[in-house]
Amino acid sequence: MQIDLSRVIDQVSKEKGIERTIVVKAIEEMMLSAAKRTFGADRRFEARFNPELGEVELFEIKDVVAAVANPAFEIELGAAQASYDAEARVGDQILIKLDTAAMGRIAAQAAKQNLIQHIRDAERKQIYGEFKDRKGEVTSGIVQRFERKNIIVNLGRTEAVLPEKEQIPHERYRQGDRIRALILDVQLTERDLVIVLSRTAEEFLRKLFEQEVPEVYEGIVEIRQCAREPGARAKVAVYSKDSDVDPVGACVGMKGTRVQAIVQELRGEKIDIVPWAEDQAELVCRALAPAKVSKVILDEEERSMEVIVPDDQLSLAIGKRGQNVRLAHRLTGWKLEVRGDSEAEEEARAARASLNAIQGVGEINAELLYQWGLRSAEQLAETEEETVEIEGISPERAHQLIQAARAHVEKKQKVLQQAAEQAVSAVSPSEAQEAASPAQAPDVEEAADSPAVNLSPSETSADAEVKS
Repeated sequence: MQIDLSRVIDQVSKEKGIERTIVVKAIEEMMLSAAKRTFGADRRFEARFNPELGEVELFEIKDVVAAVANPAFEIELGAAQASYDAEARVGDQILIKLDTAAMGRIAAQAAKQNLIQHIRDAERKQIYGEFKDRKGEVTSGIVQRFERKNIIVNLGRTEAVLPEKEQIPHERYRQGDRIRALILDVQLTERDLVIVLSRTAEEFLRKLFEQEVPEVYEGIVEIRQCAREPGARAKVAVYSKDSDVDPVGACVGMKGTRVQAIVQELRGEKIDIVPWAEDQAELVCRALAPAKVSKVILDEEERSMEVIVPDDQLSLAIGKRGQNVRLAHRLTGWKLEVRGDSEAEEEARAARASLNAIQGVGEINAELLYQWGLRSAEQLAETEEETVEIEGISPERAHQLIQAARAHVEKKQKVLQQAAEQAVSAVSPSEAQEAASPAQAPDVEEAADSPAVNLSPSETSADAEVKS
């Protein structure tokens, strides 16, 4: 019974989603492969699919010559005219039809494998063309199986992999569960097509908001920034192009229905939605919510902020294991140093005292230097005079203060050095030898473990002696 090859081609094309011409070409290449195995690889062949006959015809190509020098490629003019083409001329090429039934079983089996490989390659390229433009989209599939700690997801026509690092921690799936994830990457190699999924990417959170919040999908509300620690907590900064639309309210939804749908998809991940602000200090204050901020000190050169919060809000601002301040840093892009009011006041008092200890500075100048960002006499002494532009202090006066600070620091170091020398000389040689012996090592370790004494500039005798 003869197989209707046209019907087979149509069926394969439909099932695999491959163009008919690609299947036909694969079958023709299969026939060429079988012909070279049967008749010899050094001969020239051509395979053509005949849709009228529903079969692939195989031809050998030969050049018409007056005298044959190479029988594998040439045919004598008289033989060509007598057997194949009466109008053949020297220099022409003729096609000699071959009997495909002469090909053996081994050649046919090899040709079949070649055909299967060609169809797989064509199918892989077809799927790649479909998915390569879908990078960044959210797709859904069925959990097919598990390979080590990776999840293989069935997307219908193909499979994708959800690597362990792209899975939300403590998230568990069983075979047959439906799963949604972001198409993170699509790679086509010579041997395989790899589609990588992700549930931990920040873009996945953005796409979920687009699916659940119509205002975000339509572009009325923008997600300016988002940061997340998958499975634990996320922060999203939103902005509305329409003054009549509340961006936070739109994302939360009536009674929190919209954001709760996203939280459920992310297995309970808490989401803080804050309104975007162009003022970076204001944005940091909002990002640290629910903690209240008392004061913010900016350093634009270092792109860092010192954030002062009430003492009872300090643990709330930092969050569990630093999570809240870490997410706020990733959301805003600023380095954040969070401190309590009492700690900040103590540091400010010590800094002002250190500056005020310089001869001739005075409380007003000390306050101006502190507001400019200097926190000690040593910092003022190390400052380059060309870079000092302090509001309220003239360049000449600033030059005098820097010189005074350098003299103050130099005298302070001398006082400390003299005190150290006196302390060494007060120890007898026997005591010094006993203190340096290995037997005293435990006492040294015990001293190292004891609390260190915090000598602020206002409390050191060296500062007092230098100023006097």
